[in-house]
Amino acid sequence: MKTTVVPAQVTTVEDRIMGNLGLSQILLFILPVFIGAGLYALLPPNMGGSLYKYLIITVVSLVSFILAIRIRGKIVLLWILTIARYNLRPKYYIFNKNTHAYRKDYDAITIESDNESEAFTRETTMQMPQLDFHQTARVLARVDHPEAKLRFETSKKGALRVRLTEIQD
Repeated sequence: MKTTVVPAQVTTVEDRIMGNLGLSQILLFILPVFIGAGLYALLPPNMGGSLYKYLIITVVSLVSFILAIRIRGKIVLLWILTIARYNLRPKYYIFNKNTHAYRKDYDAITIESDNESEAFTRETTMQMPQLDFHQTARVLARVDHPEAKLRFETSKKGALRVRLTEIQD
């Protein structure tokens, strides 16, 4: 008796059950029979023929037969599922290192200071001090000075550093 080793990569081979039909094709061919029997028994007139029942059974049969057609070794239903899975996945992958997995919950942090307990939440924002007109003008003049050598540098991890050479007045 001759034995052959099947490679591990060949795992998606579909067995042929009857003729050239696989299990999924046979299920798609049998599906309209069960749906038609259910419609025939449940919809009014019960256990009686009606034009709308025949139309629904015909449409379901046509759709299932079209889905059972084999193109390039795969049935149309599998092609539709593959295309839908591709179109439903996110278009951009955004890496977020601040994931909630394996981290403590920091929603409410309490800081004790001089007999007072203050609770800070993530919604709490710090108020930055506003510069008056003269201080703003002085800062802008120093930044615009050609000897200031203002540089923006990014690190490999994406941090932004602003470098400003000190100016002697």
